[in-house]
Amino acid sequence: MHPQSARLTFRDMTSDDLDDLALLLGDPEVMTYYPRPKIRAEAAQWIDWNLGLYRTHGYGLWLLTTADGGFVGDCGLTPQVVDGVTELEVGYHVRPALQGRGYATEAAAASRDFARDVLGATRLIAIIHPDNRPSQRVAEKIGLRPENAPPCTAAVMPSSTRRP
Repeated sequence: MHPQSARLTFRDMTSDDLDDLALLLGDPEVMTYYPRPKIRAEAAQWIDWNLGLYRTHGYGLWLLTTADGGFVGDCGLTPQVVDGVTELEVGYHVRPALQGRGYATEAAAASRDFARDVLGATRLIAIIHPDNRPSQRVAEKIGLRPENAPPCTAAVMPSSTRRP
C-alpha cells in the first residue's frame, strides 16, 4: 500500500532506481542542507535502507514519478530518533528541474494522510535545517508547525485536512 495523490505515483524503490537516485542525492542543490551530496555507493545504501524499512515497518521513502513515468524524487515516512524518542518523520527530495511546481507539498500531504489514515499516527515531524525555507514552507502547508528549536518542525496530526 502506498500514498495516493493527483499527479504523482508512489512506489517502492528498487535497485533499478540507482541511476535516478544517485543523480538526485548527488545533486549539490538538492543536498544543500545535508553535510554533503551523496556518492553513488551512498545512494545504493539509501535504497537498501528503504527496502529494510518497507520490510520492517511497511513504509519508508517511496520513489515519486509523474503519470507518464518521469522521475520526480522521493518522499515518505521514516522513523527518526529525536531526543531519545522515536518519531515518525515525513521527508522529501525533488529534482531541481521540478521544484516550485508543488510536487513536494503534494507528496508530503499524501504521506501525512497515509500516516494518519493507514498507520494511525497521531504525530508527525519534519527535521528541517533552520535555513531551509522551502522545506519549512512545505511542512507548514501540510499543517506542521515549529514545536521546538530547529531543526525540528512537528505537529499533532490534524483530524481532518484539506489537500493542497
